[in-house]
Order: sequence, then C-alpha cells, then structure tokens
Amino acid sequence: MRQAKPISLPRTYGEYLADQIAALVGSWRFIIVQSTVLVLWIAFNVVAWVQHWDPYPFILLNLVLSFQAAFTAPILMMAQNRQSDIDRQKAQLDYDVNLRAELDIEALHEKIDLLRQEDITRLVGLLEMLTRERIEKSDSKT
Repeated sequence: MRQAKPISLPRTYGEYLADQIAALVGSWRFIIVQSTVLVLWIAFNVVAWVQHWDPYPFILLNLVLSFQAAFTAPILMMAQNRQSDIDRQKAQLDYDVNLRAELDIEALHEKIDLLRQEDITRLVGLLEMLTRERIEKSDSKT
C-alpha cells in the first residue's frame, strides 16, 4: 500500500511566522512561562522592597496583556485559516480516493455478476444435457 504524502501548501513568510507563533502560543511551555512572568510581575509590584513600576491594579500589566491578546488572536486566526485550507484539501483527496474505490468495487461487482451468470448458464446447460441423457436412458429401457 502506498503511503500518503503529507499535504503542504506553499507558505509566505507571514504564514510561516503565524504557524510558528501559533505553535508557540499553543504549547504548555508558553503557558508556564507566561504564568511565571505574571506571578513574578504581580509579586514584585506588591512586595515593598522593590520599586513599584506597576502598582495595584496593575494597569501596565493589563495594557501588556491586552496588546498581546490584540496581536495573538489575528495571528492564531491566520494559522487556523491555513490549517482549514489544508484540511479542505485533505477532505477532497479523501473524497477522490473513496470515489475511485467505489468505482473499482462496482466494476468488481459487475465482473462477479458476469462470472456468476456464466456459471449459472453453464450449469443450466449441463443440467439440461444430463436431463436429456436421463430421459433417453429411461426411454431406451422401456
């Protein structure tokens, strides 16, 4: 059986970058690093021995996270659009393969039906011949 080739559409640099960012943002490593940065940011701004560059209610942190969300969402959408194009192409290939298989199976069914019909015709001919021979033997005995 042949192995399917992975589908890859030609990518622009922007699409490549979007795929890389989506892979990074969608990883546990990113979640852990971002959570650590957030905890440290809040801790350093609450603890008294460090200069507070963003005191409670953490307006600067809010701005940074909003900025990150504003750019991350469209980048993730771009990566998803690209993935949906690949999925659409895979679905079309699957459909083509299934259609070809269906046509092959129909052709096999027709061949099998033809062979069965030939066998039935041959058997009916043999049965008629045997019946005639039997009738002739019984007629000759009487």
